[in-house]
Amino acid sequence: MSVNPARMRALIRGVRGRFGRTRRPRTAFVLSGGASLGALQVGMLRALYERGIVPDLLVGASAGALNAAFVASRPQTVATADELGAIWRGLRREDVFPVGLRALIAGVTSRDDHLVPDHGLRQLARQHLQIDRLEQAVVPLHLVTFDLTNGEEVLLSSGPVIDAVLAAVAIPGLLPSVRWGDRRLVDGGVVNNTPISHAVDLGAERVYVLPTHDGSRALPKLPRGALDAAIHGITLLIASQLRADIARYSSRVELIVLPAPNPRHVLPTDFHHARSLIDDALAATRSFLTTAAVAEPVKELGGGWAPLAEKVATR
Repeated sequence: MSVNPARMRALIRGVRGRFGRTRRPRTAFVLSGGASLGALQVGMLRALYERGIVPDLLVGASAGALNAAFVASRPQTVATADELGAIWRGLRREDVFPVGLRALIAGVTSRDDHLVPDHGLRQLARQHLQIDRLEQAVVPLHLVTFDLTNGEEVLLSSGPVIDAVLAAVAIPGLLPSVRWGDRRLVDGGVVNNTPISHAVDLGAERVYVLPTHDGSRALPKLPRGALDAAIHGITLLIASQLRADIARYSSRVELIVLPAPNPRHVLPTDFHHARSLIDDALAATRSFLTTAAVAEPVKELGGGWAPLAEKVATR
């Protein structure tokens, strides 16, 4: 019996389509920490939602945990990104880091494990999160923390959302640790600021990385105080870890590292530039998503990640 080649090819395409070739890969958004530079992620999220790109799970660390918790408690839409942007544009440093002289003296002279209280952050979370527990999230939500007692990373996927968020943003020594059962949890971003590893372990096949740093190691603007210097040092460490993670996981999943433009060299402790950070990230991500080829194993636009992305893509 003769077989029509064209018909056979059509049948093969149909079988492939039915059995997964057209299935959308399980998609994760990984949101890194970066204090005030978390505003960049608002622009990235809006650009993703504009194109109908939505996550099957969200993994966040530090400031990225705040953003992830906000969007996970709402529909994955442009309107949600705009709501988040409005909050960022209204934030001031004292809302997050109330580092006044009185607070510093009280912190230094007390026996507490922190310099400043987390009242502002707690109020922020209580006011804007529309869920009470992590497991109530519209999209499965996972926040990265670190246990000071056992010295190990802890991924929170269930439990009270406000305590989980406060733990995920509790910079050791600066903000108070959070008691979680017999654990004392702090910001997991110190050891895993862009937690690609958890997204992979949770079964993600395509990972959109929303960083807050472009990968460059240059220091265009000197830190102006102890807080600025400490957070900048952490930023350099976590940027190095992200480079290593891109190389480690690019052969296991499809990695899309979004651009994190910061032409004004805004420091992570400067909360006066949220609008420009959002606008710059939105424009850069729109352009990137328009031009990037989805089939490439690593996609990236400019900055310090580019040479690494090219090297991985040619392996």
